[in-house]
Amino acid sequence: MKVKSDILLRVRISYLAVSLFTLGAIYRLVIIQYVEVEKWKDLGEFNGLKVMSINATRGNIYSDDGSLLATSLPFYKVAIDPSLSKSALFNQNIDSLAYLLSKHFGDMSPYQYKAKIAKQRQEGRRYMVLNKNLIGYQAKKSMASWPLFREGRMTGGVIFEKVEKRFLPFSQLGGRTIGTVNGEDQGVVGLEFSFNKELSGRDGEALYQKMVGGGWKPIYDGTELRPKEGLDIQTTINIDIQDIAETALLKALMENRADYGSVVVMEVKTGEIKAISNLSRNSKGTYFEEYNYALGSQGSREPGSTFKLASMIALLEDSKINITDSIDTGNGEFKFFNETMKDHKVDGYGMLSVQEAFEKSSNIGIAKLVNNHFSKNPQKFIERLRKMGLYEPLNLQMIGEGTSYIKTPEDSTWSGTSLPWISHGYELRMTPLHTLSLYNAIANEGKMLQPIIVKYIKRADRIEQAFESRVLKDQICSKKTLYEVQGMLEGVIKRGTAQNIYTSKYSIAGKTGTAKNVKNGVYTDEYYTSFVGYFPADHPKYSCIVVIDNPKGYQIYGGDVSAPVFRDIADRIYSNELELQNITAITDSQVAGTFPLIKSGYQRDLIEISNTLGISNHSDAPNADWVSTKIIDDAIYWKSNDYESKLVPNVVGMTLRDAYFVLENAGLQVVTRGVGRVQSQSLTPRTRIRSNLKIELKLG
Repeated sequence: MKVKSDILLRVRISYLAVSLFTLGAIYRLVIIQYVEVEKWKDLGEFNGLKVMSINATRGNIYSDDGSLLATSLPFYKVAIDPSLSKSALFNQNIDSLAYLLSKHFGDMSPYQYKAKIAKQRQEGRRYMVLNKNLIGYQAKKSMASWPLFREGRMTGGVIFEKVEKRFLPFSQLGGRTIGTVNGEDQGVVGLEFSFNKELSGRDGEALYQKMVGGGWKPIYDGTELRPKEGLDIQTTINIDIQDIAETALLKALMENRADYGSVVVMEVKTGEIKAISNLSRNSKGTYFEEYNYALGSQGSREPGSTFKLASMIALLEDSKINITDSIDTGNGEFKFFNETMKDHKVDGYGMLSVQEAFEKSSNIGIAKLVNNHFSKNPQKFIERLRKMGLYEPLNLQMIGEGTSYIKTPEDSTWSGTSLPWISHGYELRMTPLHTLSLYNAIANEGKMLQPIIVKYIKRADRIEQAFESRVLKDQICSKKTLYEVQGMLEGVIKRGTAQNIYTSKYSIAGKTGTAKNVKNGVYTDEYYTSFVGYFPADHPKYSCIVVIDNPKGYQIYGGDVSAPVFRDIADRIYSNELELQNITAITDSQVAGTFPLIKSGYQRDLIEISNTLGISNHSDAPNADWVSTKIIDDAIYWKSNDYESKLVPNVVGMTLRDAYFVLENAGLQVVTRGVGRVQSQSLTPRTRIRSNLKIELKLG
């Protein structure tokens, strides 16, 4: 009970003291007693009365645009005090009530309901739950008009006990991140758990009376402490991007029959997490969100070649090498002390430039470079990693962040092979989110940000607390190094291990990663694949990491398994966001004549309007439904603007009503700005329509 121990509380307790018979009439004397206690809990149960909690309404969880991600909906437990109604009223209504109860719940016959209620009434029981199933508000409203129930609580005996249940409007989309609550309305995992204090509010207290049969009924006598509703939280999650990420990840997991996968999409300049998806495979082969591998300790793994970015930064910052210098990677195998390192290319890459070694992800090339320059002073390499923020926790807003671990020369397990193996992503552990934060810093001109997932804590529309991403490192490397690694990350897509995701529409920068899994201390032939990067590379808006664990089949490398997921996500985000696209919008260049300007639309409507206004008009396509205009002198000529299936229509010049009709029938999601006719559209006409594609219309 949430009451301070030093406050004395008065509880008014009413009970029947005595019955007096005077002149044949029955008088009931109600004696009011006051019991003084130090704490509610010290009172316990007193004469069939007890102080119990009234749960506060839990706060809502919202997406970045205010869409509901989680809310509490009212449900009701239906009970009755069968002793309250008079015999005539009870007998007159019980048959109809029993019939309606049987029809609604379907668990017992009308006869059984009638017999059960009548028995409880005969035994003098004051509280009876009619069915364990909860009902919604509309059902409650309907039941309140049923026979006996419509007489109300004090006459008919009906008791609707409110029970709130958590509801996710988008089902399990981002479910693990949003989290769950238990039967006591307390957060268990995810944001529900991490912000449980804010969301929970303050429970109230009220006096309850024990009924015959063991149930408890509230007594609202004015002494109750009313509950205080919980606060709302507004997250940075974007529903559209979350859906894109989850759909792409699920498709790849199913194709590769992988054990689990994780995706995080972050906004480069703000550090705001726009999507987190974690899907793992159960024994039946289906995927669901069981654990947050993106940020939890179980997701902290040896990253493999994505760590080569950190090694390359250390080399460029603390040695005198140039990216045009050469390194001999040999025939694909190289021995460091008693351990043999291999490259993915069976016969090796031979002589490579430093840049090529990175772009082709040569383990031997990067390891030899790091070993050559830092073997005499490995602590210098470690200190450079510290300056990048790789040893420090991100201190996320969500509880359960997994810690990074990178071996140091002080560790008892450090050996001569540690430095070359760390250089290409082994003998260390990092969460996907920590790896993403490093790449996001490169996209953000060297500034490393703390990722955030909650933007505001609010009470209704009033902001109680606002959050912004904290700067973890102002500059993780010099401007010269930053420029060089940015070029190399783009080179991975243009010339290196991720050429399969190259697109001419926009630029991508990133790095593939593949690491062998460890079981019982031994490396296996199972792989942890990843791709991490940002787009568009020339003016980055989003960074993203994709990890897929233990793909089964002939594709086992990050470039083949995880990189296509990144490309799928990036393509769909790029298509949906007009500001990312370097295309000139299709604009209306029609010049008005000396008559009311008619541009395009439904031919029969336009002909009728023109004829009414006395405008000369002629049609080159009398059977076409949709037309655009061609003006010759003072006359209008209609030309066909009918649309081919699966190609983007041209709606410039149309009214918004016509444009909506055409575009939505083509399967496009329409977003508008301004008022009036369509001035421009974001998608080029006659280009192929992909699923879930958005088109933005500028009106004027």
